[in-house]
Amino acid sequence: MANISLKVTSANGKASGQVEAPSEVFGIAQEDVVKHVPLVHQVVIAQLAAARQGTHAVKNRARISGGGKKPWKQKGTGRARQGSIRAPQFAGGAVVHGPVPRDYSQRTPRKMKLAALNYVLSDRFNAGRVHVVDFAISDKPSTKAAVAALQPVVESRFATIVVSRDNINEWLSVRNLPTVHVLFADQLNTYDVVTAEDVVFTKEGLEAFVAGDESVKEA
Repeated sequence: MANISLKVTSANGKASGQVEAPSEVFGIAQEDVVKHVPLVHQVVIAQLAAARQGTHAVKNRARISGGGKKPWKQKGTGRARQGSIRAPQFAGGAVVHGPVPRDYSQRTPRKMKLAALNYVLSDRFNAGRVHVVDFAISDKPSTKAAVAALQPVVESRFATIVVSRDNINEWLSVRNLPTVHVLFADQLNTYDVVTAEDVVFTKEGLEAFVAGDESVKEA
C-alpha cells in the first residue's frame, strides 16, 4: 500500500511541509475501522483490566480475632441461636463473599494489540484528527511556546502528544497542560488514542513510532 501524507504545522500555526506515514497504520478505510470496533473494545478492556492492582481483600471469619465462645446458650433464651459474635450479622463481624486478591489481567495477543492501535489511529486520521507539529523548542522547555503551537491545531480539545525519547524539552513543555496527555512513541497504545480527540506527533515522535511499529515491519 502507498504511504499517506501528513501535514506538518509550524510553531506559528502555518503549514511547513509534509511527511509520509504508512497507510497500513493510518490509512485503513473507515468501513474497515467500523467493522473492527469489537476488537478495539476488547483491547481497551484488557488494558484497563491489566491496570487494576487486584490487592483488595476483606476479613472472613477465620481472620477476625475473638468470637470463639458461643454468645448465649443454644436454647431457652427466646433468641435465635448464634455460634459466634464474629458472624456476618454482628457488628465487627466478618464480610460474606467479599473481594479477595486476584489477577485481573487478560490474555491479549500481540497482533490484536497492533491491529487495534492501527484501527484507532486510522479512525483519527479519517476524521482529520492526526497532526504533526513542529514545536520549535530547542534550548529549554517552554509551556507558553507549546500552547502557542498546539492552539491552532487542537484548540481546546483533549490531545495525546507523542514525542520521541530525544524530545525531552517538548515533553517537559506540555506535561502540565490539563488537556494534554504526553507519552513517548514506544508507549503509544490503543487506550490513549481512544480517549483523545486529537493525536499530535512531533516529527521525531512520528519517525520513532513508525520505526518501532511492528505492523509496518511485517507488511
